Amino acid sequence: MTKYIPTIGLEVHIQLSTASKIFCADANEYGSEPNTNISEISLAHPGTLPKLNKKAVESAIKLGLACNCEIAKEMFFDRKNYFYPDLPKGYQLTQDKTPICSGGEVSIGDKKIALTKIHLEEDAGKLIHDQNEEFSCVDYNRAGVPLCELVTEPVIHEAKDAALFLAEIRKVVRFLEIGDGDMEKGSLRCDANISIAPEGSPELGSKVEIKNMNSFKHVQKAIEYEIKRQTSLLQSQEEIISETRLYDIDSGETYGMRTKEELNDYRYFPEPDLCRFEVSEEQLKQISQSMPRLHWDYKAEFIKNGIKPTDAEILAETKNLAIYFDSLCDVVTDKKAAANWVIGPVKSHLNNRGISIVESNLSVDRLAELINLVTDNRVSFSIASSSILPILFEDENATAENVAKDLNLLIDNASEDVDQLIQTIFEKHPEKVKAYKNGKKGLLGMFMGELMRESNGKIDPKKANDLLVAALNH
Repeated sequence: MTKYIPTIGLEVHIQLSTASKIFCADANEYGSEPNTNISEISLAHPGTLPKLNKKAVESAIKLGLACNCEIAKEMFFDRKNYFYPDLPKGYQLTQDKTPICSGGEVSIGDKKIALTKIHLEEDAGKLIHDQNEEFSCVDYNRAGVPLCELVTEPVIHEAKDAALFLAEIRKVVRFLEIGDGDMEKGSLRCDANISIAPEGSPELGSKVEIKNMNSFKHVQKAIEYEIKRQTSLLQSQEEIISETRLYDIDSGETYGMRTKEELNDYRYFPEPDLCRFEVSEEQLKQISQSMPRLHWDYKAEFIKNGIKPTDAEILAETKNLAIYFDSLCDVVTDKKAAANWVIGPVKSHLNNRGISIVESNLSVDRLAELINLVTDNRVSFSIASSSILPILFEDENATAENVAKDLNLLIDNASEDVDQLIQTIFEKHPEKVKAYKNGKKGLLGMFMGELMRESNGKIDPKKANDLLVAALNH
């Protein structure tokens, strides 16, 4: 049976978090009342002229530098002419001939995804179809919002890699702080182009584009379905129609929206109302020097500090958590223990409260004090995580040591006290002691549980285990 190979290329639209739109001073705010963030310029009234947003250009350059792109020194905008109700000008200002960033690549695991380009453009408005039964509504608040469109080479061959690539781009955008990358709000949007061809074929198959996917999961599911659909058609010797399709999240299937023309005639030409603009070496140097550390920088440093790669990946997932853990490593004696704390009890408490680490009362210094108490065997881990940590989350003035003292939770290392507790437990369970001495060594865990319970966890577990074994073997 013929083996078919899928080829996937992605077009990722990234809204930039500038205060104003790309060519005018209208506010760039999500969630405003419809048609309130508009003006004569964004609505293209006669006689109005665009002015380029410098912050949008700097954001695009930062994204390009993060993706190892070549930054254009001179560029201009083009008019992309087409008619659609959400496009008030009747054309879109974009970069066709001179994208601000060319080439580059982004790594996902051990794979490198090559990029074709990243270019700047303005977003369109938003059509709303569910507010009136007779006609559609249009909100122009989004018209003119600055976008970076990132285009990959057709080098992706698995649906999961497409989803991983999108997740990686969102991390880059968030660590650079050039956008929020929220797919549900439309701040990060993705179109996927998929084709299927027999293995070894020098040519790609007919291209199908999937639009309107609002999560990584949906991107992966839509591509997986489309690969199966196209493969089935080829195996049945049926034609694959080059078309645009949409993904239905309820059925998990794609469906046709419109067929693609062989050549889109957008009649591109340079925007006459905007001058060519240059990026000087000095400007590029300043932007390069202002680049923040990215998630892969934090991950590499955490691994260098002895953290497992899988744990380092989690700790570098968000910028706030990465910065927090990086600071924590400076004030704890055991960095691996600190990683276990943040990934385990701390994240659990954050998830239960539905907050991020920066929204909590848990400062780096107060968590470090708690971790060091456990590392120094002054408080058991179970007591620290279950009894002390919740108080540190609730009371920003509480300290780990004070809480431990107030609740009488500090470990008692006096051997005679432990010996007395052991004898009390033996007196309660004489038959268990006899069974242990007759060979049922698995009962040691039961005795340890009783000992820790009787002491309220205030005994060093290692020392308690040693004394318990010695007493049972006496």
